[in-house]
Amino acid sequence: MMALTGALRQDLATAVSTCRLLVVGAGGIGCELLKNLVLTGFTNLDVIDLDTIDVSNLNRQFLFQKKHVGRSKAQVAKESVQQFCPEASITAYHDSVMNPDYNVEFFKQFTMVMNALDNRAARNHVNRMCLAADIPLIESGTAGYLGQVTVIKKGVTECYECHPKPTQKSFPGCTIRNTPSEPIHCIVWAKYLFNQLFGEEDADQEVAPDMADPEAAWEPTKAAEAANASNVDGDIKRVSTKQWAKSTGYDPIKLFNKLFKDDIKYLLTMDRLWKKRKPPVPLEWSSLQCKENCSEIQNESPTPGLKDQKVLDVANYAHLFSQSVVTLREQLSEKGDGAELMWDKDDPPAMDFVTAAANLRMYIFSMNMKSRFDINLAGNIIPAIATTNAVISGLIVLEGLKILSGNLERCKLSPLRIPLHESIFQVFLNKQPNPRKKLLVPCSLDPPKPNCYVCTSKPEVTVKLNVHKVTVQMLQDKILKEKFAMVAPDVQIEDGKGTILISSEAGETDANNSRKISDFGIRNSSRLQADDFLQDYTLLINILHSEDLGKDVDFEVVGDVPEKAPQKLAEQSVKSITNGSDDGAQPSTSKAQDEDDVLIVDSEEEAPSSSNADVPMESASLKRKLSDEDTASNIKKKRVEQDDDIIALD
Repeated sequence: MMALTGALRQDLATAVSTCRLLVVGAGGIGCELLKNLVLTGFTNLDVIDLDTIDVSNLNRQFLFQKKHVGRSKAQVAKESVQQFCPEASITAYHDSVMNPDYNVEFFKQFTMVMNALDNRAARNHVNRMCLAADIPLIESGTAGYLGQVTVIKKGVTECYECHPKPTQKSFPGCTIRNTPSEPIHCIVWAKYLFNQLFGEEDADQEVAPDMADPEAAWEPTKAAEAANASNVDGDIKRVSTKQWAKSTGYDPIKLFNKLFKDDIKYLLTMDRLWKKRKPPVPLEWSSLQCKENCSEIQNESPTPGLKDQKVLDVANYAHLFSQSVVTLREQLSEKGDGAELMWDKDDPPAMDFVTAAANLRMYIFSMNMKSRFDINLAGNIIPAIATTNAVISGLIVLEGLKILSGNLERCKLSPLRIPLHESIFQVFLNKQPNPRKKLLVPCSLDPPKPNCYVCTSKPEVTVKLNVHKVTVQMLQDKILKEKFAMVAPDVQIEDGKGTILISSEAGETDANNSRKISDFGIRNSSRLQADDFLQDYTLLINILHSEDLGKDVDFEVVGDVPEKAPQKLAEQSVKSITNGSDDGAQPSTSKAQDEDDVLIVDSEEEAPSSSNADVPMESASLKRKLSDEDTASNIKKKRVEQDDDIIALD
């Protein structure tokens, strides 16, 4: 294959061949992007990716083959690209981009950076590093059939963090464990169950009945009797879910009876929970034993439609639960003692397990069961689409060429909409079937937000909290690292003494961690200076003491709320669209041109890391320039008539 530099004017071709690029991520978008870059003539590339290749990657990450499973994505991507472009000089790093080795000086080596990431934490970090190094960043992402590309340049455009991202929708633990009322509660419970049984245990993701539920309020003696009564197998004890499962050898029948019979009976003893609710109905394995041809029933449902869109009966879901437990048990055994499985939406046994467990729980709590397809959507498990990744990676290269040409003003945010019933080539050949069905829609890039706490000249923020409850550890982990995306913060109190509250040097301030921040004289109107030397980032934090924060709310960032959709659009009741793709698209707030019908993807996440990028339910926003004659009553009608072949949001 030959590079396409011959199609470029001489000065641009020279810039392409001599510039040095950093590609962050070698997954779905990253593979397509690396291929496009070398075929365009870019020959000096660095690629960094922390992940190793998994079998589930092979359906869309075409630089990898089965023989590469277990190897570094960055290294194999380099080797594969050099097979069809030997002259390319590629440096591969099997590492996290958040490693301190990749400091501001490292980023300054590059002409520009191209993101192909799957999680918000890494995106935030790269955004800050590019701002500090003052080099352009091309941000990208996909979510099913949706995707987008945008250029970020210090002082010229909004940065990635100029607008708060939609927060993950969360549910009270007692709702998930005791009183689910919606299918999403059961889906979240099933995903928690997967991790508790086969993955890394998390105390915040417990699935057993919540005995501390304040709404339950039943007598301790009655609780003990109920626990003993439910312990029919004699070996079911209130220990961790994983410990108990291991003690049974992951016996699917014992697991079934504990989760869907014994634990439900235990819940029924909490009388007060069911005074105004319909009580759950325990399931018994013996009453649901499938016939010998159960697997045939499962695969040959009389209802029409695709297999993943069929809703099975409770007996078949019990059978599917048993099958998936056996398969997952074997996967654990192959990995050896102490091994853990990572949740992967592309692993059929993992999805079988969640589908079956969620539906069994829905049945118990008198909800309509859902198809595997519906569970994917509701549970933020939207698959990655290879064609979407290909289109987005092409747009990234086009934006890169504009930057090298010195035409930053021509860079547009480019959301993507792909009609479901046409091939990608037909869509490209007929980009505008009618005036409203546009495949690619450009939007003008907005200037930096004046009060952004990342890219403004002097970042400053006000945090409301209770100084008598917040500990130094919480300040470091929950506020600085989780909320403000710092990697290794140092915090100094502006008290005239320069008191060091938190040090990034190991062990220096560990003794402070368990103490309340009020112990250090921090009160209403106190100011803290937080520095992250790796990110070359300093944030001034104003403390606003409050004792009126909501229940389970540790702190609030004043003024930090996502912008609301226009009223007309809000009336459409646009449902959430979520992203389980490991190539997650991110939201933009750019303003659409008057004639454009713009779909903006909000996704993720958030995903704190690539291993759990599909946390449930985030909102999507639909931005459209509406004419005066558009009314709330006809908006939806117009969408049905005009966009009937576009992926539905409502």
